[in-house]
Amino acid sequence: MTWLQQVIHRGQAMNDWLSPVRSQALEALRNTTWPTRRTESWKYTSLAALEQLKLTATEPATQPSIDAIAGLNSLDLVFINGELQTDVNSLSLPAGLHINNLQSASAVQRVIATSMFAQIKPKRHLFGLVNDALANDVLFIDIDNGSHIVQPIRIVSLSTDGHESHHRVLVRIGNEAKASIIEQTQGEHTSLSTGFTEFDLGQQAYLEHYRLAMHTHQAIYFGGCHFCLHHNAELNSTFIGYGSQLSRTDIDIIHNGEHAKAKLNAVYLLGESEHINLHSTIEHAKPHGTTEENVRGIVGDKASAVFNGRIHIHRGAQKTQAALNNRNLLLSRRGQINTKPELEIYADDVQCAHGATVAEITDEALYYLRSRGISRSQALVMLNFGFIQELINQMPNQQLAKWLEPQLRARFKEMEVR
Repeated sequence: MTWLQQVIHRGQAMNDWLSPVRSQALEALRNTTWPTRRTESWKYTSLAALEQLKLTATEPATQPSIDAIAGLNSLDLVFINGELQTDVNSLSLPAGLHINNLQSASAVQRVIATSMFAQIKPKRHLFGLVNDALANDVLFIDIDNGSHIVQPIRIVSLSTDGHESHHRVLVRIGNEAKASIIEQTQGEHTSLSTGFTEFDLGQQAYLEHYRLAMHTHQAIYFGGCHFCLHHNAELNSTFIGYGSQLSRTDIDIIHNGEHAKAKLNAVYLLGESEHINLHSTIEHAKPHGTTEENVRGIVGDKASAVFNGRIHIHRGAQKTQAALNNRNLLLSRRGQINTKPELEIYADDVQCAHGATVAEITDEALYYLRSRGISRSQALVMLNFGFIQELINQMPNQQLAKWLEPQLRARFKEMEVR
């Protein structure tokens, strides 16, 4: 039995209030052809590691824990191997914020969540369908109209050795409401995890969002962030992704109301022989929308990165302004970048641009620093950090940016070509 057949078999055995939605995902999976290198969206990513994966769950010697972020004062919600560890019923929440584990939610909350579940995330995402079928604990974050939630909400998902896990989050931000949400996923040992989040931003809502996909080494990870923006809604999102044995993240932003604004900054950092696949799709379905997307990647020795960024301007989405830029830095000529920025435009009164570059650290830059007494290792860290510093500096939450800086410097040292 293949891994996909196992997923379908396990999904059929699940019987809960989400079963009608799960059945739709299972039917789609039954009609899905397993991706190969001839499948366009998987052309540069092999799934052989998944087919050969053998998981033997081991319990960690100590319970995994998360690091506090100095000065952040976040409201932390923790998943371990797909199971929600936080007792949401015991949380002291600010007015206007509601958090529920939908397995124990009221009938009314389930009706609201069902109207969102798998509605914003496009049906084309294979592992999104897997998540639809197998996610057990589903976290639902609901923010009332007009509520400004100052305290950042931090969702952490940890994967441990030998485990397969699937976690799901739904977020509804009411009209004229504001919130800040940080998603952090981590794992380094042999494991398989999927994590998908759907966001619905009401009229004039504002979301400050971060996805820190920090799986490394032998971890296999498939994730997605999917946003629907209504009239005058605004999204400011930052993605930081590490490479691992196999990692893919899909980001979808749908401008479903006029005058919606989206800013997406993304950084991916790959160590030796690691892989990452980042796909972004921006759908401008209404007029007067604005999108700014900046993506930068640093790729280590024998590592491979895939970036596919698509901006689709629908017919009638006049006065759209959209720009996409992808810049990449190779640390070794044995590294590989496959970048494909796309514009698909069906409106004639728009301002759009896209571009991509691939470069190497020059010997002159290294010599300049080393001639001033800086070691090669330190020089590489400085040059690498300088390449992504602009996007880190643009993060609205400076406490989070300050916490990230030593994490990124440690990552650069791991990426050094020896």
